[in-house]
Amino acid sequence: VGLEDNLYLAKGVKASNEQLVEKAVEILNGLDIEPMTPAEAREKYQLRAPQGGTK
Repeated sequence: VGLEDNLYLAKGVKASNEQLVEKAVEILNGLDIEPMTPAEAREKYQLRAPQGGTK
């Protein structure tokens, strides 16, 4: 999720990145899909940990 792709949560309602993540999780939960944790996503897509972060 990123503000570079979407600035609005709804028509005329500007969104923060946190709000966009919350909305994505809400949609996934409504579809009975469990979102991956950041660690799970890094492992699945073979991404490095953020600088200063852990695994």
